[in-house]
Amino acid sequence: MSSIKVFTTNGFRTTAPETELLRRLARTKAVLFDWDGVFNDGFKDADGGSPFSEVGSMGVNLLRFALWMRNGHLPTAAVITGQHNPYAERFAQRERLHGVYMGFTNKPEAFDAFLAKHGLQAEEVAFFFDDVLDLPVAARCGLRVMIGSPVTAWLVEQVIARGEVDMVTANSGGSNGLREATDAVMALLGNGPDVIVHRTAYSDTYQRYLTERQAVEPAIVRNPR
Repeated sequence: MSSIKVFTTNGFRTTAPETELLRRLARTKAVLFDWDGVFNDGFKDADGGSPFSEVGSMGVNLLRFALWMRNGHLPTAAVITGQHNPYAERFAQRERLHGVYMGFTNKPEAFDAFLAKHGLQAEEVAFFFDDVLDLPVAARCGLRVMIGSPVTAWLVEQVIARGEVDMVTANSGGSNGLREATDAVMALLGNGPDVIVHRTAYSDTYQRYLTERQAVEPAIVRNPR
């Protein structure tokens, strides 16, 4: 049985056979996230800020742990957002992401800086995104996960036709689609049950991961333009 059947039977979509998804996932050394519409419903306050859900936050952490267990080292993790968002910065600091790139409406500029800083190839990045401004980055990444929504159904079909997505969630960012996405990728990895065992037991293995994660000093990169 497919490792992600529980997701696809509930509306999660894939655009390639599971063997191809596994091939793409095998190269993954980094996870990269858009912010608005991924961690939330996309609405902003007067200062351009938008919050995140603890449900999505846990999903991000579990996925990083799953990749750490598989690869033997911490995956590089970052956020790229078009706004100068204090919530995204706070999240990066709290969760010890490697970076947050803010104010980049031309996202490939931030993506190139991210790749160069960490010595990565684009095909080694799993990218979680939701909208048009993300497509130039999605086109280059190894694994592309789109946070779907009924209101972006037409856009999703366009992105599929352009060949710029591998997975599409059934739930929107405001309905914790990010958690659906991270859990689906973790299920594909195949070590999800072990992740749950180690995290709930707060095992020595999880504590080693956490120590390595907490040693990360997030780079806060603000586009001055």
